[in-house]
This record gives sequence, C-alpha cells and structure tokens, in this order.
Amino acid sequence: MRAGVLSKDEIIEFSNEHFINTWVPNSELGRIRSLREPIAKRREREGKTFDITHPLAQAIIKGWKTGAKKGSPVDCFVISPDFELMGRQLVNELGKDSKRRGLSGYGYYLTFLKEALEDKQPGLGNLILTSEHPSQEVLDIFRTPIGGHQNYTIVVIDARAFENGGTLTIDIEVGREDSDGTFYLLKGDTEFPTEGGVLYEDVLAAVWNEPGETGQITYRFDRGQFFKLGAIGYSHEAEESLNAFHAKISVEVAN
Repeated sequence: MRAGVLSKDEIIEFSNEHFINTWVPNSELGRIRSLREPIAKRREREGKTFDITHPLAQAIIKGWKTGAKKGSPVDCFVISPDFELMGRQLVNELGKDSKRRGLSGYGYYLTFLKEALEDKQPGLGNLILTSEHPSQEVLDIFRTPIGGHQNYTIVVIDARAFENGGTLTIDIEVGREDSDGTFYLLKGDTEFPTEGGVLYEDVLAAVWNEPGETGQITYRFDRGQFFKLGAIGYSHEAEESLNAFHAKISVEVAN
C-alpha cells in the first residue's frame, strides 16, 4: 500500500488533514492462529500487555468479520471517534474494485476515503448489487452456539443502488455436515445478538434448512438499503459443529 496508493501526494494530504493514521499487525490482535501462543509467551516474558478489549481493537476485529471475503494481507479501516466502523477496503480487492468503478487505483482509494467520511459505508456491504450486476454468490460456513454464545456468520448486502427498491431473493444450499442452518434477514442497521435469539420484530424473513437441503428467502423493499443475512447452526451433538452454505443473492426490479 505504501508503494502504491498511499504514496500519492493527494492521498497523503487528504489523510493527514482528515484522519489520525495508524496501523496494527494482524498477529497482535490474534488473527493469525498459529502465532497466538508465541506472542502470548513473548508478552509474558517482556512483561507487556495488549488489551484487545479496547474499543479500537474491537472495531478492527469487527472489521475482519464484516463480509465473507477473507485472506487479504492488509485491511484498511475507517473508524469514527466513537469507534464505529465507517469503511473497509481489502488491498487484495483494490484492483478489482477500482476497475468496477472505472477509476485508477489511487483515484478509487481517495473516493473510498471520501465516501467513508460521507457515511456511505464503503466496503461494509461485502456483496454490492447493482443493475449491471444484480446477482452474486457467497460460499461460507456457519457454527452452532457454544455455551449460549451466538456466533452468527453475517453477510452484509449492499442494495443501495436500487433507489426505487425491488425484490431481494436469496437461494441457500446447506452442506452435508451434521448441522442444520437457520438464516435470518435483518435490516442493515440491526445487530445480531450474541446471547439469546433474534427478536421476532427484527426479522424481515427467515428460512431453516437441514443438511443437504435448499431453501429460499424473498423480501420486497421499496428503497435502496443495506441488509444483513445471518447464519447460525443447530446440532444434536454437544460439541461445536460446522457446516457450509452456498447462497445466491439477487435483486429483481419489476418492469
């Protein structure tokens, strides 16, 4: 990044004027599983601590979990003074995202920063649907709760391009491992609970699938907006169970 978009004078000046720029290695926050134990031993040996419960650390961790795309070596986050996530850009997706918007790499990144400040939440909808690309697919996993903790897999759907609304359709196929899957569609500003169930009044639509089954969610909306699709498992086994799901997510506009 420093040899690319972050080396441009215009972006440097804009960043210095509007942001407090900082960075933290993924490993220090425990993202790299194989390094957790060595880092913990190093901190113990050096008498140093690292508080991952701090709101800034939690905002970064939330950013990792936003969307289904994984594996980028660098995540760029815009975080508000109140530690709310305002924007997210993966370096691995920068080239593709730039081409999709018809911009150069540095032109797109500057647009990303400006849109974050305008509360347009760039990158937080990991599925961006438009009239040119009204359908996308997701392959991910879901987990069963452990000790009452609800660990939802969340897919954020950006359908803001459909200003006059449309019909959102989600076709879901569940894998064949030993876990049923329940899928809830919520508004984009609604949070999934970490304890207890989803509130009935928050649910726009839902479907439950056994292993190997397919199901469908449909929802008619009248203006462009964000949605969240949350997936969680259920199994008769006492230990945590995982299963995969494949979702085709699309918007159709009435003629």
